[in-house]
Order: sequence, then C-alpha cells, then structure tokens
Amino acid sequence: MRVWLQHHRLSLAQIAARLAKAPFATSLNVLAIGIALALPFGGYCLLTNLESLSRKVSVDPQLTVFLARDAARADIGAVEARLKGTRGVRAVRFIPRDEALADLGRAGGLDEVIASLSQNPLPDAFVVTLSTSDPVLADRIELEFKSLPKVAHVQADSAWVRRLDALLGLGRTGVVLLAGLLGIALVAVTFNTIRLQILTQRDEIELCRLVGATRAYIRRPFFYLGSLLGVLGGLAALGIVAGGLAFLNRDLATLAQLYGTDLRLSFPTPREMGAVLGSAAALGWLGAYLSVSRHLHEPGRR
Repeated sequence: MRVWLQHHRLSLAQIAARLAKAPFATSLNVLAIGIALALPFGGYCLLTNLESLSRKVSVDPQLTVFLARDAARADIGAVEARLKGTRGVRAVRFIPRDEALADLGRAGGLDEVIASLSQNPLPDAFVVTLSTSDPVLADRIELEFKSLPKVAHVQADSAWVRRLDALLGLGRTGVVLLAGLLGIALVAVTFNTIRLQILTQRDEIELCRLVGATRAYIRRPFFYLGSLLGVLGGLAALGIVAGGLAFLNRDLATLAQLYGTDLRLSFPTPREMGAVLGSAAALGWLGAYLSVSRHLHEPGRR
C-alpha cells in the first residue's frame, strides 16, 4: 500500500513538473478546455438568472380589463357584476384611474412628468384573476370580456411569462446539447494531448513493460495528466464566466439605476463550481483513458 501511494505521489509530481516545463503549450491546452467548458456553463448561469427573475414575477393567470374613458359609475358597476359572475373567475379587483396614475409615478419615477399633465390619461380598469391557467379558458374569457359594453381593451398580463418559460425550456435544451458537443470536444483535446505525450515517452513505456510493469502502473501518470488538465481548464472556465458576469453586472447596474430597481446577475454557487471542476476532471480522465488504452491495445503490444 505504501509503495502504491508513493507511486501516486510521484506520478502527480512528475506530471505537474512536466506541465510547468512547457508553459506555453500547457496554457493553450488549458485555454481551449476552459473555453469549451465556459460556453455551456455561461449559458447555464444566464438561464439560472432568468429563471430566478421569472419566479419573482407573479404567474397567476390574470386579465386586465380597461374601461372606456366615458364609462360612468353605473357602467362600472355593471361591468364588475358581469366579471364576477363569469365562470372561471376567481377574483376581481377594481383599480381607479387616479390610483393607477399614482402607482405609475411611484414605480417608474415619473412624478414630475405626471405632475405636468393637465388631466389623467389612464382609464379605470379591473384586474381579473382566473381560477385556472388553462389557455383555452383564458382565451374564451378574454373574448367574452371584449364584447362587454364600455370595455375598451383586454390584456392578458401573464402571457409573456408563459412565453418566457417556453423560451427558457428551449434554452435549457440548447445548453444541454452544447454541453454534450463541447464535452466531446474536451475529450478529443485531452485524447490528442495524451497521445502526443505517449509518443514522446514510447521508449520509456516499452522499458517499463519489459521489466514487468502492469498496465495500471503505465496508465497512472497519464490519468493524472488528463485529470489535471481538466481541472486547470475548469478553473479557467470559472474565471471566464465570473469575468463575463462581472462585466455584464457593470452595465446592468447602470440600467437598474435608470429604472430604480435592483438588477444583478448572480454568480455560480460553490456547489455549481465544484460540479464544473469535477466534470472537467472526469472528462480529462476519460480522454486519457481512451488514449492510453488505444496505445496499449495496438497490434504488437501485449
């Protein structure tokens, strides 16, 4: 056991020294692996932030019914009674035009603009919450409300959220496909790198085989090389993604300030970063395994 552990330590130290002796070639390999990992991981981080933003937005199926500007109090009462009596409606909330204008001023920072208006341009409105998210029912109710007297417009408030969820689902599928393709590319890069190392150490490997070295003994240093390249590439990917998110946050801070809101992209969690490093090491090990196994199973080698 002690000899086995000692060989692991020696193999790791040997590989680290070999990488340090060729910093330029090592940097290019690490950069290639880092970019291959950063693309899907960066897409994952952006999707995670968009999903977090969509969860903060109410997704209750709602319709906003805007009344005509000439609607009298009796008309408003009649429309409210029809809305509450419609099957599939869970709640109805009336928003007077003055309240809507005040809310707009507080939320959008438009107090000075609103104060300069000669009259309130907003109509009275009802916010109708549906009892179910069935799109067929929502479309039917929307058409029914549009036909009511003194109703100027009906807007489906949560439709854009459903569209965003559908786009996020498409984005997740795209990230998975991209991760799979670039994972194969990472294995190919590691495979070729290990292959070159094997060719430069061909005589050393044959000598080890002549003195009785096992295949596990021969493979071990190359496994460390592949895993170490993967980990270094994973660190490079984390640096690229973190730098990209920080760069985007700088511009988002200006945009958020203009809209008076807090808008920031969250950085990956330690668990997510650990998953990236573990996946990178595993893919690097896989590339090394395939390369060494191919060499050892070539005709003429036993």
